[in-house]
Amino acid sequence: MAAVTAAVIAIAGVILGWIAIEIACKPCLEKGREAIDRSLNPAYDPDEDIRAPLNTNPDPHSHPAISSTQALK
Repeated sequence: MAAVTAAVIAIAGVILGWIAIEIACKPCLEKGREAIDRSLNPAYDPDEDIRAPLNTNPDPHSHPAISSTQALK
């Protein structure tokens, strides 16, 4: 009977530890799982990712960190 009790306690400890790790590392684990799902998806084409342009400031003479009120001073 003691062996069964010890086994149940050990299994419960492993399950609670797994749940604690899942809760503590949820953002990191979700990103990793999404990356794995994306890489295993045969319909996914990384060349089709549409991303924002690197240069969001269309005026090449103005600096993005300087506002128009600061430039006038």
